[in-house]
Amino acid sequence: MNQTEIHSYLKRFFQEHESPLLEESQGHLHVQLSIDMDKALMNRPFYWHYLEKINGIPNPMKLTLITDPAAAPEDLKGEKVHFGSPRLHQIFNTAMKKGSYSLLYESVKPETASLPLKPWLNINGAVSYLCDHKKDRFFSIGLSLITGEIIEGMYETISGKNFHEQIPDYCFTVAPIIKVRSGIERIKTFLYSGLEKEDHSWASDAVCRWRKDEQLLEGFYQEEEEKPEVYYLEKEALKAQYEPKIEINIINGGLFYFYNHPLHPGKEKHL
Repeated sequence: MNQTEIHSYLKRFFQEHESPLLEESQGHLHVQLSIDMDKALMNRPFYWHYLEKINGIPNPMKLTLITDPAAAPEDLKGEKVHFGSPRLHQIFNTAMKKGSYSLLYESVKPETASLPLKPWLNINGAVSYLCDHKKDRFFSIGLSLITGEIIEGMYETISGKNFHEQIPDYCFTVAPIIKVRSGIERIKTFLYSGLEKEDHSWASDAVCRWRKDEQLLEGFYQEEEEKPEVYYLEKEALKAQYEPKIEINIINGGLFYFYNHPLHPGKEKHL
């Protein structure tokens, strides 16, 4: 997930959670948080508890996030966010807790006849590669619920398009051939298939480092006839530190209805 994608994601996140942008450049966002977003992100439980107790007037905070220091105004004070930063993970977790799910319709204006809008399922998430090091990778996968076509990088593909929360006048939705639950399973299969084809030498290297540290541990306690409890604790700690794992976390998702194909505006693509 590059910085441009992060900027776009944050902008949409705050807009969807009623937190208006006060100022924006290519490298930063200055946001007036809603009450819910202040409670979720700013860690002020005592303030809100006291305010609600005295029935006071709420004053949610403003938040400045720097997505690209080179493109942000000079001497701007704010939090730098990048993929893996605590603030961005906090926002991801907030989106998941709030069950962020969108139902949107492509903005079209029929000139004569009614236009059909076709359903696409979009799932955004992150793959975390874990051992004694950590690497995160953002994914956004779209699936046509009519043809089964899959698009990677769906979020970036549609981020510049205009949508309505209500179906546009003189349009109608096409019933999906593939059910949403089945679509989710197809996306999972596609994602797992891609992971199986990746280079997993990072995991083998982690296991090698794990075995070396285990050998040192064994050497340290080799003269002990009965291993002390701390030996087993250290052995478990090495496993927790080095054992390779891949975690997949869903950030949000949505059902989008398009008249134009997402990749080819103005014309449909069929498999």
